[in-house]
Amino acid sequence: MRIHRKFAAAAGRLCLLALAVAVPLSRPAKAFQQPVPTGAESQTLTRVQREIDRLEALSGGKAGVAAIHLESGRALFFNADDSFPMASTYKVPIAVQLLHRVDQGRIRLDQMVALKPADLHPGSGTISRLLDDPGVSLSLANLLELMLIISDNSATDLVLKAAGGPDAVTDMLKELEVDGIRVDRPTLNLIADWAGIKLPDGDWDPARFADLYREVPQLRREAPSIAFSGDPRDSATPRGMTRLLEKIWRGQALEPDSTRLLLDIMRRCETGEDRLKGFLPPYIEVAHKTGTIGATTNDVGIIALPDDAGHVAVSVFIKESERDVAQREKAIAHISRAVYDFFLLGPDAEK
Repeated sequence: MRIHRKFAAAAGRLCLLALAVAVPLSRPAKAFQQPVPTGAESQTLTRVQREIDRLEALSGGKAGVAAIHLESGRALFFNADDSFPMASTYKVPIAVQLLHRVDQGRIRLDQMVALKPADLHPGSGTISRLLDDPGVSLSLANLLELMLIISDNSATDLVLKAAGGPDAVTDMLKELEVDGIRVDRPTLNLIADWAGIKLPDGDWDPARFADLYREVPQLRREAPSIAFSGDPRDSATPRGMTRLLEKIWRGQALEPDSTRLLLDIMRRCETGEDRLKGFLPPYIEVAHKTGTIGATTNDVGIIALPDDAGHVAVSVFIKESERDVAQREKAIAHISRAVYDFFLLGPDAEK
């Protein structure tokens, strides 16, 4: 859901320009929720938390971090219980719910879905740009991959529908005892709310969305964009998202085949190379999902540490940023490296 601040129509199709929302905001006091251990581990944890505090300033906004070493349970939290807009990271719980229905035998991944003009939604991806001629059908497996690998928004809304809708996703999270995450809207409605657009009833197409966006006065666009970071809908806490990643990795969310499939697709994510992976060695495997909209930039995933040192589930969220996306990505990359070094090189790394 790489959604930025301006829309432009070209050849009747919607394009998104990479412009971030810049809103001066006050910075609240930090909250370190992690209970502080004793000894050398306490000193290392305090230092890495202070480093994340410094790196938050680089992001130009507010950062939230939750990281869990999956083999040992060691954890690191920073503003981990604050809510952040998920943007496209909400595609992870949507994917879990779709695969949950597959595990239940209610749907099949080879089930074909015929695309209609009204299914072509604005934002990131390929479907709306390349597959807009009538007669295209894709399997749910195709749509799942497009949703997670290139963050296609049209695919996402079709997957969400097949998964049973937003309420079904949120109910699934409750059943898994994952708190702090809620899914409320398709990407179409989420983007419209962010942009201050009132969607018309009935069928429509991306060109119509571009027209509606241009009709919104600039001042009317800014108010919903500013309010977006505090909207409880489609939000997550870093702790909640990392808890979901932990459930996925442990096989507690899905059956083994679905777990392997989901993690394999997330390893092939083609967005956000400069985020969690940005400052990690090139041989490090990361299964992740990114998200960007307005003043929000996120990346969540599972990092495989070298030398059989285990795996780290980590969520890094940034909201209310005054900086461009590249600066936010750099902050995420620095934070990710600090987390990586903490769990790989910490004083109790052999525990």
